Order: sequence, then C-alpha cells, then structure tokens
Amino acid sequence: MADPWLSIVGLGEDGLSGLCDASRDALARAEVIFGGPRHLDLVGAGPRGRAWPVPFDIAPVLALRGCPVAVLASGDPFWFGAGGTLAAHLQPGEWSAFPVAGAVSLACARLGWKIEEVGALGLHAAGFGALRRVLHRGARLVVTLRDGSAPSALAAWLVAQGYGAVRLHVLERLGGPSEQVRSVQADEFDLTGIAAPVTVALDAAAMSPVVGLPRVPGLAEDRFAHDGQITKSPIRALTLAALAPRPGELLWDIGGGSGSVSVEWCLAGGRAITIEPRPDRVANIRANIEGFGLVRQMEAVTGAAPDDLAGLPRPDAVFVGGGGSAALHDWLWAHLSEGTRIVANGVTLETESLLAERHTRHGGELLRIELSRAEPLGRMRGWKASRPVLQWSVTR
Repeated sequence: MADPWLSIVGLGEDGLSGLCDASRDALARAEVIFGGPRHLDLVGAGPRGRAWPVPFDIAPVLALRGCPVAVLASGDPFWFGAGGTLAAHLQPGEWSAFPVAGAVSLACARLGWKIEEVGALGLHAAGFGALRRVLHRGARLVVTLRDGSAPSALAAWLVAQGYGAVRLHVLERLGGPSEQVRSVQADEFDLTGIAAPVTVALDAAAMSPVVGLPRVPGLAEDRFAHDGQITKSPIRALTLAALAPRPGELLWDIGGGSGSVSVEWCLAGGRAITIEPRPDRVANIRANIEGFGLVRQMEAVTGAAPDDLAGLPRPDAVFVGGGGSAALHDWLWAHLSEGTRIVANGVTLETESLLAERHTRHGGELLRIELSRAEPLGRMRGWKASRPVLQWSVTR
C-alpha cells in the first residue's frame, strides 16, 4: 500500500512536544486513536480516543482495517509493545511506525551507560525469576516494571535470592516534566511514593561472584524444586551435551520428574514441553518454570507417554528420562519427524536391555556413565559409586 491505514506511534512522557512532524501528522489524520488512558490524555485524543480493552486485545484495531487509525505505545512500540503484536497480523504495506526513545535508551542516557553493554528485560508482565539467568557480578540491566509498588517487591526478591548488594536506580516517568531518578542498594531499599511508569536499572558491580547462574549445563540439584526425582548434575550435563540444544528448538522431556533437563534446555535458548504423570511432580516442574523465569519457553503437561503425546507440536529433540518402554520407543520412531534427536537414559537392567536392543536396531551412540564421589569412610575417605546410567542417543 502506498498509504498505510495504521500508524503505530511511539510516545514519551513529554507527549506531543516530543514527537516528530511525521508522528503528529499521523495522529492528525487518524479517525480513531487507540492507547492507554494516560497516552490518550497526553496527545489530547478527545472523542477520537479509544482505550485498550482489558485484557489487552488488538481485535478492535483490526476491525477498523482500511480506516485511518493510530495506535499509541510507550517509547519504541516494538520493544515489549503493541507494535510486534499488530505487525504479526498485518501485511507490511498496511502499517507504518514512528518510534521514539524507549525506556532502555532513556535510562542509559541518564546513567551514562553504554547501551550495547546493557541487558534489558520487560518484567511488567513477568516474574522476577528471569533475572536469575542474566544477573552476575558486573552485570548492568534495565527492566520495566508493572507499577510504583514493584521496585520494592523487586528489592525484596533480590535480597531473598542473595543479590542484596545489587544497586537499584529507580527511574520514574522518564522523559517528562515529572522525571525523577533515585538510587539505593537492594538490601537497604527504603524508597516510597514511586510514580509509574517506572523503570529500574540494576548495577551488579558489587554482587558476590558465586551467586549468579553458571552458563554451562549441570546446575546443582539444590537450585531446583524436587522430591529427589531429578537427573543428577553430572548426568544432566552429559545429557544436555547429547541433546545439543539450539535457540528456538522444541524439546519433549518425557517423564520430567523435576523438569531440570527442560530448564537447562530453555536456559540455552530453547523451548520445552515437560510430560509428567504425577501431579505432585508437575507442581515442582511449574515451580521451577516460575523460579527460572521460563513461562514463555516451558510448559508442564500432566500425562503419560505415549498416550498424551499425539496432540503436542512436533519436537526437534526428545529426552526419555527413565528409559521408557518398548511401546514408547516404537511410537516415537513411528511418529517423530526425520532428523529429530532422541536421548534416553536408563538405570535398571530392564531399561539397559531395551536401550541396547534399540541401539542394535537403529544405531546411534550407546554410552555407559559410571560416577563415584569421595565420601567419609571411618576416619578417612573412600569412593561411593552411583548407579551406572546407560545413555542411548540417536537421530531419527
């Protein structure tokens, strides 16, 4: 289209005065303007203004396809804004966008931080657990939060996680006449009267080096909610190496237990569906999803395999944590797409026999993993062997 019907306009706290001529022209031409009540007031939308429905829904915008419409969004509409959601439902020629400096750019400008060295997260609609993946000594992060009470809750969460030395820069109403920047250490947080919209910049220069998550697989078991049914750290590291996660790929984790393999797959950038028949263990899996901030990447399904697999989206890789059964492996081989990676671990004689037979039938790699740990033995120490694990890995 030579003349897009939809204009997606980024807006700052300075309202119309901070917009370029093209943005003002788009608003002037619009017969209908969508936005939050605060945004509509900032541009003086008057009778043309329509507040977003609650819960948020773009259907009212799409219903006006072909009419001159403008949508208001904070800062850059394509950073946790309505821009990406709308564009996914439109042809490229139907819309044009006019971004302004967003929260990340404004926060870095106020603090003198290099944007390319700063991480950014939208936590206004997500739990704080996502910070565990990116917080380490020396990290600088900019996060958007839900409302004026959220910075206090964030500080309390940081302290509970052992991140109390992180310094918080609380930036209120950035870019407008009521802008305010206040700083405090998380374990000394005492700020009140915080005004929304609010952005917080985290400086972890003083954080302990042993608190942040390691970037390699094999996290310690005590980082997970579990009932003892968990793939042990060194076995998990070898399992993840065999699964070979890549960003965006989908894993089926069958017999998930605590979901620890799925968690580490997702920390590597993938997505996972964890299938577990026991409701109490599904509760642990969901606690780990929340605790690691993986709600957009990982899903827990209460069910048994193979009966509850048929309706799931096809995976790029499958992990069978307990070795599985002949019926399960037959189903997987018959239904998975060519190129799907399969890794199965077994600890019993029966599953060892099954996996050895599958290796003979389909090829792949068969690995026997035997580990021992040093433990007290009287006044000295000795080796205590764990049960050996047989691991079969193959590409369908």
